[in-house]
Amino acid sequence: MPESIQDLLVEAFRDFADVSPATLDAARADKSGQASSTPPLAVVSPRTVEDVQDVVRFAAEHSLPIVPRGGGSGLAGGSIARDGEIVLSTAALNRILEISPADRFAIVEAGVVNSDLNVEAKNHGLWFTPDPASRIWSTVGGNIATNAGGLMCAKYGVTREAVLSLDVVLANGNLVTLGHKSVKGVTGLDLAQLMIGSEGTLGIIVRATVKLEPVSVHETWTISARFGDINQAAVACQQIIQSGHSPSVLELVDDRALALIEKYLERPARENGTVLVIAQTDGAGSSATASALSEIFDASGGSVEQKPEGEAAEALLALRRAMHPAMEATGSVLIEDVAVPRSKLGEMFRQIRRIESQYAVVIPTVAHAGDGNLHPNFIYEGSDVPPAIWEAAGELFRAALELGGTLTGEHGVGLLKKRWLRDELGEEVWTLQRKIKAVFDPDNLLNPGKVFDD
Repeated sequence: MPESIQDLLVEAFRDFADVSPATLDAARADKSGQASSTPPLAVVSPRTVEDVQDVVRFAAEHSLPIVPRGGGSGLAGGSIARDGEIVLSTAALNRILEISPADRFAIVEAGVVNSDLNVEAKNHGLWFTPDPASRIWSTVGGNIATNAGGLMCAKYGVTREAVLSLDVVLANGNLVTLGHKSVKGVTGLDLAQLMIGSEGTLGIIVRATVKLEPVSVHETWTISARFGDINQAAVACQQIIQSGHSPSVLELVDDRALALIEKYLERPARENGTVLVIAQTDGAGSSATASALSEIFDASGGSVEQKPEGEAAEALLALRRAMHPAMEATGSVLIEDVAVPRSKLGEMFRQIRRIESQYAVVIPTVAHAGDGNLHPNFIYEGSDVPPAIWEAAGELFRAALELGGTLTGEHGVGLLKKRWLRDELGEEVWTLQRKIKAVFDPDNLLNPGKVFDD
């Protein structure tokens, strides 16, 4: 009796192929709340770059799709796998190969967990600035593949700003190095930047050289301001941006989200309608900057508290980072991610309130106010997103685009947003991007069905 393709795969990669039902079932989903209806063929966890190349060549020989997967913390369905697909997990590629204080970079394998890199980097007086809420389990490769952001984006930018070079396995199994270890480099087209945010559709990131920043020797200050309504809070954030100050964190938690988070954390409930803004300052002049931000919040009608480093300051950031588990504790959740020009933050919140009324839904929302990135959450019952929620989400996306914004600031397109991709890109640019995909992956075996239509 001929061997099945699954048998062949397990035989070829017996040291790191897993076809157990529990493992296959887990690969059907990520943190987006979505799941495929069928499990994948296998989950493979290569231990070396050469192993990755062997898996990719096997997949190409047998025309098997590959779904790259890091920590499984994606919020757009980008690493969800289905029948007939191989999940290529980078979890075992978890070595920190070099940390260079002289050049202020680290060379890491793709499966290194974000926070683990920071623990090691701080032993050298350095840190890796991308700070997604999932940093305790998300991987550097996954951060790069989705161009992840986080709370520190206001000052330090998204993952793109921290990448120098990438080692990537292409669809034919060949290994290429893109970018430079040097700070500067303009030789040829910048394919490393093209790979960042490509969500596994162009190649499989296996190693990265990433920038590190010096750990500040100055005190960090955290400021909280509570406002009576969302418009006051949005105006205060806009005034801070216009003031020329650069807080490392500038987060807005609306009243719907704040009530659910404080309930989840078992903290005393605030007055209905309370909106929270959290700012943080670091580096030289952090104390003076914190005082200036406090004055702006106060003049805008906020109830202000200013705290130095310590438990009280950490508790404020812990509150913000509790957003996702608090929403999950409430029900099934569709976590969305739009970004608008920073001057349009208040208008985007007004649009969210309009959509709430129009569709009779409540949309708890937090925002990286420093860069105009909002995370509206649609809470629903059951395992499948109801049609009315998708309609409301579609209205949300259209509102963001009309304000000059984008469908996604940091989560990616994945499965969840590909139906709206043409609306933002336009037909000509969408077609051009499809052609680029075909150059890197002519047989459409790398994360098929994600970002672009099948």
